[in-house]
Amino acid sequence: MKTKSIFFAVVILLALIVTACGAAPLGNQPSRNLTVAGAGTAYLVPDIAYIYIGVHTEKPSASEAVTENNAQTQKMIQALTDFGIDAKDIRTTNFSIYPFDKYDPQTGTPTGEKYYSVDNTVYVTIRDLGKLGDLLDTVVTAGANTVNSIQFDVADKEGVLKQAREDALKNAAKQAQELADAAGVKLGDIQTISFSESQPYPVYDGRGMGGGGGAEAPAVPIQPGQLTFTVTVSITYAIK
Repeated sequence: MKTKSIFFAVVILLALIVTACGAAPLGNQPSRNLTVAGAGTAYLVPDIAYIYIGVHTEKPSASEAVTENNAQTQKMIQALTDFGIDAKDIRTTNFSIYPFDKYDPQTGTPTGEKYYSVDNTVYVTIRDLGKLGDLLDTVVTAGANTVNSIQFDVADKEGVLKQAREDALKNAAKQAQELADAAGVKLGDIQTISFSESQPYPVYDGRGMGGGGGAEAPAVPIQPGQLTFTVTVSITYAIK
């Protein structure tokens, strides 16, 4: 009896081991998926611009530098509002003051003089691009001596982006079906969807502009060009 009991116990143990070994690979089978990327593109002509305009001042004392900068900045802002820019479209983004040492331009050695630099910069939204060149001339004449990074945009682009997203999804679905047909498999349910949008901004760098321009000078030539909006989607399908 004892020998039979041991025999049956060994048989049962072996059966359990075989069952476990047979079931293990089922949980480790890799999922069968197909991931594709699709793109949709839209082109628009800009109708709005953003620009940094400011006043830079250097004086032997901090008080002198601040006083002159304040007066010049007030004239610049007044020129903006007189031109027709709404107050809500003018926002101060930087005011800074810092000391620096003067250097001899010939030898490059310190002169021992201490000067102070003051910067006041405003971020301006321009909603009439046809007047952008004249606006730049106006603010420079009023005392602005830093003009940086004009960025063009489209005020209402949601409709265009929606169409670009739809085009990206259709493009991805078309690629997925073509790949599945070529591989001899069938597409299952969508597992994941992700998307990203990119919009390169044409930028005009006007840092070379300075104050003191004559009123008779022609308007600064600015060409907004065309903006390209690109939407990219990534879709993962199950494979049957």
